[in-house]
Amino acid sequence: MEPFYMILSLVFLFISLTFLFGTRRRKLNLPPSPARPYPIIGHLHLLKLPLQRSFLSLSKSLGGASIFSLRLGTRLVYVVSSHSVAEECFTKNDVVFANRPEFLFAKHIGYNSSTMVSAAYGDSWRNLRRIGAIEIFSSIRVDSFLSIRKDEIRRLILCLSKNSLQEPAKVELGSLFMGLTINNIIRMLAGKRYYGDGTEDDDESKHVRDLIAEVIAAGGAGNAADYFPILCWLTDYEKRVKKLGGRVDEFLQSLVDEKRAEKVKGNTMIDRLLSLQETQPEYYTDVIIKGIIEVMILAGTDTSAATLEWAMSNLLNHPEVLKKAKTEIDEQIGLDRLIEEQDIVKLPYLQSIVSETLRLYPVVPMLLPHMASKDCMVADYDVPRKTILLVNVWAIHRDPKMWEEPEKFKPERFEKEGEDKKLMSFGMGRRACPGLGLGQRLVTLALGLLVQCFEWERTGEEYVDMTEAAKGITMHKSTSLEAMCRARPIVDKILDASNSCP
Repeated sequence: MEPFYMILSLVFLFISLTFLFGTRRRKLNLPPSPARPYPIIGHLHLLKLPLQRSFLSLSKSLGGASIFSLRLGTRLVYVVSSHSVAEECFTKNDVVFANRPEFLFAKHIGYNSSTMVSAAYGDSWRNLRRIGAIEIFSSIRVDSFLSIRKDEIRRLILCLSKNSLQEPAKVELGSLFMGLTINNIIRMLAGKRYYGDGTEDDDESKHVRDLIAEVIAAGGAGNAADYFPILCWLTDYEKRVKKLGGRVDEFLQSLVDEKRAEKVKGNTMIDRLLSLQETQPEYYTDVIIKGIIEVMILAGTDTSAATLEWAMSNLLNHPEVLKKAKTEIDEQIGLDRLIEEQDIVKLPYLQSIVSETLRLYPVVPMLLPHMASKDCMVADYDVPRKTILLVNVWAIHRDPKMWEEPEKFKPERFEKEGEDKKLMSFGMGRRACPGLGLGQRLVTLALGLLVQCFEWERTGEEYVDMTEAAKGITMHKSTSLEAMCRARPIVDKILDASNSCP
């Protein structure tokens, strides 16, 4: 019996030691939490759309906490509402937070999390980032597509001027801005237009636009199934995302196949990527190429269109700002030629209008989610490995500690040197949006030409509704913008207004 008692004693000793040292483990110092989490689902019941507003309310309920924690199903999530804490995350802990969480969207639409946006931090992501820096977003490449940007904006002006040369005409701007940005990106990628020249099938144009809208609506950090996997069995979310991913892949593959079949190679981005595929086929697979195209389309269409719509909405609600912008353009550029991209540096107030729009209405209000790759500390709180980090840029941009009269549309605030450095619309750190320069060029030039070429008024006495839609990763207006516009003499003088509407 002695061996039995010896084994029993060893087991008892092991259990005692485990209990003793286990209880001595340091208790984690987590940020404050809004309420005691429910069993199993945690704080999932607190997720209300739009997320940026509900997260700001939760922060206020915790005494204005700059960072707070949530238990969302099986995941620990930190929400940051302070510029200083966000800066600490993406400077001191930039490498730690360079990862992305594994979400169903990235799995089924982002080619198994292999795109520049969704890939885990590592060699593959660094390669993709290098390709982006050299082949897509370099100054040389962006400059090479200037003629496309100018042509698409010119077509927009022609369309708006068609019925507004003699008297004001009512126009719906949301769809026109989306057409502008889609045509701009697709021409850069594949050398073709989807809106307005009469050669493409209308059904195909609608299909592309609807597809982009569906993808944007399916993204973001507010999908409960990403935090509570059993919901994949109880809802059809994953099934819908998987089906949507198949449709996206079919569209992207068609763009690649069309360019591959052309006998005469062009100067589009897909042409360049296919030439790289010929020399390095083991890396530049169709999946890698489609992932790059997908990111370009999603990041370069909906976001720029939404920013233009928010900017014009603000100008209509603040006619004194619109008048000041018009005066600046008339004095600096004159009435005999259109604004060129190189003129933007001479139009600081126009740039301030864009900055103020991005401050009040950042089109990706929660940025893209980050995930801690190892334990670290932020704002004196413990951050366990695999914690998801959400940054509420919308709240940071309205923080009264950071901005004077934060709720007011006031472009003049950016006349103060260094004020623009406080903006976080495109993220921070190594995973900040690399397309910042390209997007700002298009938006600023388009907005400037709209101010230069037209007189703008609201459709009635009521202010433009600035309510944001409560879904998707991109923050849109809840109602598409309508306005009254009338062409200024410069349009009749410089453009052939008899051309057909693009």
